[in-house]
Amino acid sequence: MTNNSFKDYSISNEILRALDQLQYHQPTPVQREVIPAALLKNDMTVKSQTGSGKTAAFAIPLCELIHWEENKPQALVLTPTRELAEQVKEDITNIGRYKRVKAISIYGKQPYARQKTELKQKNHIVSGTPGRVLDHIQKDSLSLEKIKYLVIDEADEMLNMGFLEQVEAIIKELPVNRTTMLFSATLPEEVQELCHHYMNSPIDIQIQASVKINTNTKHTVYTVNENEKLSVLKKVTIVENPDSCIIFCRTKERVDELSNQLDRAGYPCDKIHGGMVQEDRFAVMNEFKRGEFRYLIATDVAARGIDIENISLVINYDFPMEKESYVHRTGRTGRAGNKGKAVSFVTEYEDRFLEETEAYIGFELTPGMVPSKEEVMSLKGNFKEKINLLPDLKMDKRDQVSQDIMRLYFNGGKKKKLRAVDFVGTIAKIDGIHAEDIGIITIYENATYVEILNGKGPAVLQEMKTTPVKGKRLKVHKAREN
Repeated sequence: MTNNSFKDYSISNEILRALDQLQYHQPTPVQREVIPAALLKNDMTVKSQTGSGKTAAFAIPLCELIHWEENKPQALVLTPTRELAEQVKEDITNIGRYKRVKAISIYGKQPYARQKTELKQKNHIVSGTPGRVLDHIQKDSLSLEKIKYLVIDEADEMLNMGFLEQVEAIIKELPVNRTTMLFSATLPEEVQELCHHYMNSPIDIQIQASVKINTNTKHTVYTVNENEKLSVLKKVTIVENPDSCIIFCRTKERVDELSNQLDRAGYPCDKIHGGMVQEDRFAVMNEFKRGEFRYLIATDVAARGIDIENISLVINYDFPMEKESYVHRTGRTGRAGNKGKAVSFVTEYEDRFLEETEAYIGFELTPGMVPSKEEVMSLKGNFKEKINLLPDLKMDKRDQVSQDIMRLYFNGGKKKKLRAVDFVGTIAKIDGIHAEDIGIITIYENATYVEILNGKGPAVLQEMKTTPVKGKRLKVHKAREN
C-alpha cells in the first residue's frame, strides 16, 4: 500500500468527504505513519514538529474509531494551552462533521458551570488543558469510564510548563485498557519515562529532522541594534508588503508596545498574548484567520494553536532564546505548498541564540541588507494602497465544511422530555430529508440545537415552523453563530 491518498486507509466515506472539503488531499509523512497504527489501536510515541499535520494524524483515526451511539466520552486529548485545546476541538469537529462526532474543549479562564453543563451532554471526544481536566475529574463532572483513547499533545511543552505531574494524575484515573498516543517535538527523559510507565509496547514513530524546517520558506536575518528594530521593521514590511504577517515578540509588554506603535503608524494590526482575556484572544485569532487585519503581533505561547495556511511572512522581532521556538514560529509560513518568508532581527546580545538555532536546523540564515531609502520610497505607494484596501475575507477550514450546514434552535429540551431521537424521527419524515442530512444534536434543559447538513437547512427550517416534535409545538429559527 502506497498510502498516497486518504482513500488507502480504512476510513469511512463520511470522513473522506470532510477531508476533501478541508482540502486534505494527500497524507503528510506523520499522517502516513500514525493513521494506520492508530486505526489498529497501537500505543505510540510520535516525535514530530508543529505544522507537520499531527493534529489530523490523531483526529482522523479518533473520529473513525468512536462509536456514535455511546453518549459518554471515548477519547481524551490533553494539550498544554487553551488555544491548542480549542484548535483540536475545531479540527475534530470539522473532520468528524458528517459522522456527527461531538467534541468539546475544556480549559481554565472559562466558566466552570458552563463546562459542567456541556459535559452532561453527549460528547464523544474531550480536549483540554491538564489543570481544568483534572479539576472536572476530581469533581466527578467528567466521566472517564468509557475512555478508550488518550492523546497527549505537545508533551515537551507540557514538561516546560510544569504540567507533567497533572498529566500523570489524570492517566492514573483512566481505564487501563486504552490506546495511548503521545506527540512531542522532542522527547526529553521525563517524557520518555511517562511513556514507559503508562504505555503498552508503544510503537516509536520519528519523522526525520529533515522536515523540521519548511523548504518552501526563505529564511533571512538582519543584524540590528535594539533601538533600530522599529525602523527596520517598517522598512521590511513596506518592501515585503505581505498579505498576512505574524510578528513575534519575547514578552507581552513588548507585544503591547509594538502593537501600539504600529497602530499609530496606520498598520491594520492586532495583538495576542497570555495577559489578555480568553474571549479577546479567540476573537483576535478568528479575525486574523478571516483576514480582517494583516499584522498579528504575538508571543510564543499565545500563538500556539494558530492553524492558518496562507501566512506569507513571519518576523522574529525578538529572536527566540530557544531553538525549538524558531521552528515553531517559522513553521507558520510556507504551508500547504505556498511560498513563505521568515525574517529575523538579531542584536549582538542574541548572536549565541542565532548560532544555536542554525546548528539545530542545519543551515545558516541568509544575511539580509536593510532596504535602502530609495527602495522604500519606490514601494511605499504600493504599501499604502494595500493598507487602505479592504482585505478579501478568507474562508477558514470550519467555514469550508460548514458552508452547507445550518444550525437550528428549538425552544424546548430536557424539561419537555425531548430526546435526540425525537428530533431525528420528526425531521427525517420531511420530504427529501434523510437521517444522513441530520448532524450533531445538542439538548439542554430548555433548548435544543440541531445541525442540518447538505444544504437542506432552509427546507427543514420552513417545515419545522409548523411541525410538532413529540406532539409539542416548538419555536424554531436559525441559531446565532458562536
